[in-house]
Amino acid sequence: MTPAEIAKKARAALEQEVLLTPKPGLVDAANNGAHKDMSIDTFLRSAAALEQWFQSMAERGRASLKESPAQLLAALRPIGLQAEADMYTATGGVNTHKGALFSLGLLCAACGRLQAQNQPLTVENLCQMSAEMTAGITLREMQATDTHGLAVHAAYGAKGVRGEAESGFLSVRELAMPQLSRPNGKYLALLSLIAHVRDTNVLHRAGEEGLLWLQSRAKDLLTHFPISALEQLDRECIEKNISPGGCADLLAIALFLESVT
Repeated sequence: MTPAEIAKKARAALEQEVLLTPKPGLVDAANNGAHKDMSIDTFLRSAAALEQWFQSMAERGRASLKESPAQLLAALRPIGLQAEADMYTATGGVNTHKGALFSLGLLCAACGRLQAQNQPLTVENLCQMSAEMTAGITLREMQATDTHGLAVHAAYGAKGVRGEAESGFLSVRELAMPQLSRPNGKYLALLSLIAHVRDTNVLHRAGEEGLLWLQSRAKDLLTHFPISALEQLDRECIEKNISPGGCADLLAIALFLESVT
């Protein structure tokens, strides 16, 4: 698989996530969820803008054979900043995929590095490589509060995207991926993530009480899943201004891992 093909799969994962409809409080083809500053077109433009940078990260991973995982992470940061700037240009300044860019960028680089090492692209290998690259990142950066995720980490102890990467995307592997092969698998994968992950986007918008409410509702839907109930939950999330954006990113990661392994 070439770096360009890896990048196309990363873009496709982002597109599949946003096109999945309905979703609770999230942007989809039916509505903008609990968001007033973004739409499905915003997300599709963002995914298109990021594709070239996912390719650059896969290429950088391929060139990292003589570097440590930590050195590769450091080398990815300037690429990530350029990608982020292009994202903001494409969206008119809206943060659509900052968290997903971090996670999928890591995994694209992990793909390239494993290929350079002649190692198979398996879920386990890719997630282990991501964990090695990000070892200690949450502790190193927890004092910073320049993003919602880091501020929520300070307030609630939720580790957010950094913690997910540092764990080797444990939530993705244990909660989302086993659901994907089932009927309505993408919906069930998302609901499983919402039911169990301490989503920093939800905590930022609605606090612990809002998170517990949403997790309870998602657990109910996992045991009884009509689309109409998911549409109702979407309406309730919009009313409460709740959007599980972190879980949406984790779904995209699951879709990417499924596509490259």
